[in-house]
Amino acid sequence: MTQYAFRLLNVFAEATFGGNPLCVFEDARGMDDATMQALALQFNLSETTFVLPSDVADAHVRIFTPGYEMRFAGHPTLGTAHVVRDIAGTGDSLSLEFKAGVVPVTAQADIWTFTAPHSGAPKTAPAGLADADIASLVGLKADDLVGAPIWVDTGADQLLIAVNSVDAVRRAVPDNARMAMWPQSSLGRKTAYVFAFDPSRDGQVVARYFFTMQGGGVAEDPGTGSACANLGGWLLARGHALPAAYRIDQGEAVNRPCRLRLSVQADGAIEVGGRVIEIGRGVVTV
Repeated sequence: MTQYAFRLLNVFAEATFGGNPLCVFEDARGMDDATMQALALQFNLSETTFVLPSDVADAHVRIFTPGYEMRFAGHPTLGTAHVVRDIAGTGDSLSLEFKAGVVPVTAQADIWTFTAPHSGAPKTAPAGLADADIASLVGLKADDLVGAPIWVDTGADQLLIAVNSVDAVRRAVPDNARMAMWPQSSLGRKTAYVFAFDPSRDGQVVARYFFTMQGGGVAEDPGTGSACANLGGWLLARGHALPAAYRIDQGEAVNRPCRLRLSVQADGAIEVGGRVIEIGRGVVTV
């Protein structure tokens, strides 16, 4: 029997019980893939990360959902960096190796920022369905949309649906009965990032992220760093003036308010940040 230490954190949190929960295993040496997958299912959070040695970064990080491994994800990057700084004494600037590449991460106190693992123009692709069909799949109408929904990939591909009002974001309700119609990502996931720029608050975006669950149904993620990075890719694809900076509010509908910080630099670098709060530690015996 082997003991493995873990930490529980909330990422993009402005208060103790806000943010997106994350479990981080401090040292996963000796674990095989099946054990990592089983532990991710045991904790049943959107993601669980496992820290390993790296030859090219301060740590090698593997990310598992309850059902599969991911190449990259946003809130696991920031939460894991918070743990690596503490256990490895790296200071406020470090790098993490993921399957998607090496990602630099920096901190100002407990506010962490990663640079998305993309170079050049972001990868984009058509949604694969008519605009009206995409809108109806999330309970909206075609005239709620701002342009055609598109796939954007700055580390993990997701379907971005820009809408013309905060009210439309809040009205969005995915249609569980028509899940077979949803277009799939390269990982076979069905996702929708619905967002709107808030005209009443300069530099503010309100967003929601829906994804299909194993076994059926749709869940809503409280704070999605990879989708926030893809919003940066959307801005680049739309030819938005640079540099640009936004605050993204997400998680209100699931009672886990999150605040994400997005910056797109003049050279196209996309940075996503947020506060990380550690709320507990423990040990698992396997």
